[in-house]
Amino acid sequence: MTEHGVRLGTIQETLLIPLYGRAAENRKKDAILRDPRAEEIVASIDYDFARFDGLQSLIGTVLRTALFDRWVADFLAAHPGGTVVEIGTGLNTRFERVDNGRARWFDLDLPDVVELRRAFFTHTERRSMIAASVTDDAWVETVAAHSTGPYFFAAEAVLPFLAEADVHHVIHLLADRFPGSLLALDTAGPGIIGTQDEHDALSKVEARMQWACADPAQLTEGRAGVQLLTSHTLSNLPGPMFDELSPSYQEMLTGLGALRMPQVEEYRLNLVRLS
Repeated sequence: MTEHGVRLGTIQETLLIPLYGRAAENRKKDAILRDPRAEEIVASIDYDFARFDGLQSLIGTVLRTALFDRWVADFLAAHPGGTVVEIGTGLNTRFERVDNGRARWFDLDLPDVVELRRAFFTHTERRSMIAASVTDDAWVETVAAHSTGPYFFAAEAVLPFLAEADVHHVIHLLADRFPGSLLALDTAGPGIIGTQDEHDALSKVEARMQWACADPAQLTEGRAGVQLLTSHTLSNLPGPMFDELSPSYQEMLTGLGALRMPQVEEYRLNLVRLS
């Protein structure tokens, strides 16, 4: 800590975009989700978050997070004592938003990110941090040794930044070790991958997505039994979620869907069952 707050060091800036999106959303009267903890963390980090002010993609990050929250909450409603693993957790606060008081929870990310998380979160009997790359095999054994199923893996804004071979490795790794588990992930089409330098938020940071997935159905190829349970764009969210949004957000998303823009239609939020 410094008099200005926590300094980032070499932490990737991409994890700050969804954090700031949730903090900004929390201040709105018609917020998609509430996250006061995100506001507290933003206030504690020595970084010029104002560079992200007004970016339309901030709303997209919040909608994505809200859908992942619903999927995790639905899983915990069906399996109150299940295990949730946040892959590439960054500074996400999903535990604070949807924990049911019984679930086992793991926050997985690279060592420098976990070091930053320790400034804001601590280990508990039910919640642990794991410092490792998602492509390493060892972390799955740590999860298996300290938890029981069923399992839900949330990989939000993570896998598109990996090479395609690494993505397939991760999917096979989870399917082999935790058959029957659920995996929530986002995918980006080739049009998005090729225009990142023009993206309102990604153009401001160094990290770039690598894995282009034109059709989420491809996730089921090469692995018998893998099922794509559902897939949504930001302009075509599940009906119950859309109905709970404020009229202004509903109008915005309806207009966005009518435009059929590639940068919207090629970005999908997916729920997969692994086997």
